[in-house]
Amino acid sequence: MNAAAAVAEILKREGVGFLIGYPVNPIIEAAAEADIRTIIVRQERTGLHMADAVSRISSGERIGVFAMQHGPGAENSFGGVAQAYGDSVPIVVLPAGYPRRLINIPPNFNSFINYQHVTKWAEQVVMADAVPDAMRRAFTQVKNGRPRPVLVEIPRDVLGEEVPEPLQYRPAPRLRTAPDPRDVARVAEALVAAERPVIYAGQGVHYARAWQALRELVELLEAPVTTSLQGKSAFPETHHLSLGSGGRSIGKHLHHFLTNADLIFGIGCSFATTNYGVAMPTGKRIVHATLDPTDLNKDVPAELALIGDAGLTLQALVAEVKDRLRGGPRGRAGAVAQEIKTLKTEWLSQWMPRLTSNAKPLSPYRVLWDLMHTVDVSRTIITHDAGSPRDQISPFWEPVTPLSYIGWGKTTQLGTGLGYAMGAKLAAPDKLCVNVWGDAAIGFTGMDFETAVRERIPILSVLLNNFSMAIELKVMKVATEKYRSTDISGHYADMARAFGGHGERVTEPGEIVPAIKRAIRKTEEGVPVLLEFITEKAVDFSMYGSGTGGG
Repeated sequence: MNAAAAVAEILKREGVGFLIGYPVNPIIEAAAEADIRTIIVRQERTGLHMADAVSRISSGERIGVFAMQHGPGAENSFGGVAQAYGDSVPIVVLPAGYPRRLINIPPNFNSFINYQHVTKWAEQVVMADAVPDAMRRAFTQVKNGRPRPVLVEIPRDVLGEEVPEPLQYRPAPRLRTAPDPRDVARVAEALVAAERPVIYAGQGVHYARAWQALRELVELLEAPVTTSLQGKSAFPETHHLSLGSGGRSIGKHLHHFLTNADLIFGIGCSFATTNYGVAMPTGKRIVHATLDPTDLNKDVPAELALIGDAGLTLQALVAEVKDRLRGGPRGRAGAVAQEIKTLKTEWLSQWMPRLTSNAKPLSPYRVLWDLMHTVDVSRTIITHDAGSPRDQISPFWEPVTPLSYIGWGKTTQLGTGLGYAMGAKLAAPDKLCVNVWGDAAIGFTGMDFETAVRERIPILSVLLNNFSMAIELKVMKVATEKYRSTDISGHYADMARAFGGHGERVTEPGEIVPAIKRAIRKTEEGVPVLLEFITEKAVDFSMYGSGTGGG
């Protein structure tokens, strides 16, 4: 078999069910010949976001794979790989390369060189018989340690050369590491001794599938819990000890408990400095449990630390805490839950006029509130986009099941959410998969709604259209007054219908819920839907400061 066919066979052995890509790359045709479904996008970045979501929604148990052309295809793909790197998502990227006689000659784009800073592992294969070894290294890296993209660049002439048979390849193992038991004992002692601890859960809990262990620790300690934006849905936000999720926008109750905490325990998080994470108040005692030692003391000083898989870490802590508590909680939960409830009720009462507004143009908060109360949240996977949609939805949407909210944002590329919704639908075809975006974001990746139609990926796309880059109005006053630089326009429901999907434009508050119900029925019939809601230029967000809080 040639090298392209060898790569396809290796993907099959690794359990890859579909290959997302854009031609020309011989691996795409070889994958089809190997009965791997090939999914072709309209632009590379969206395809990478789809692969990214496949990995997220499966906790990395299914690895998203993307293949693209050498030169312009690899150049166009950079943003999608950088997004996955920033958010620590494991994907395999397979660019073709220029023929060996040209690959290192300017101005030819060399993926191996240029992707070094946005991949965990990058390799260039120059001999066909080295393909199995390179793929083994890539899959071993992507399945183990900190999840991040890996890249294998194979020149066009190498892809056509023969690989010795029989193909020697065994799927890469998944291995986990556990923290030092002595460190676990010290952390357990600190957690039990704390009077007002707060638990901050990151996406490491998702990758470890450690949701039950997290809940057990929370209920043992009777401690309030929040999540990073990436960790959102790791803990049910309807639980009496939930503070909701952290992000750029947060609830009053979360701000209050972090401000008054005497210890903050971060599990499966990076604590990376980002504008899109909840601030960790200065001067707090921090306990940091992470898979990657490079996270430690990078952005916040940690008094105690644990290195290891979030699941193994939580299991060890539960055992130690149980031993110290002699098997059960201390009766604090009622008071903590009441304090949360009181503050949350106050906060929601302040926002209820926006969440239930009958104004025209529509309040985006009314659209999102009605959406949450119309869909079956337990059977829905939802993601935001960059900018206002993220900050409007994240504090109010209450996931109740794991992996039902794709939060993202170490880097915030407009238009990312569409690919995430499509990738989520590929990974979880029985779920309603929704992306919420604005009219700025759709300008970046909207053409790929046609991909959803053509590839039979029935998502629900919720567009908040205010004909403006509203979040920029405050910082572009002169440009707007002189040149209307923040004005944008379009009839996107018409666009969706032109692509063969179902599109509706909604302007009346009373039509929000009926339109959502019609949309759900259409997705159940296999038709992608775009609902375009004409909204006001809202710039109000539930914010209490910004700072460090990645995860």
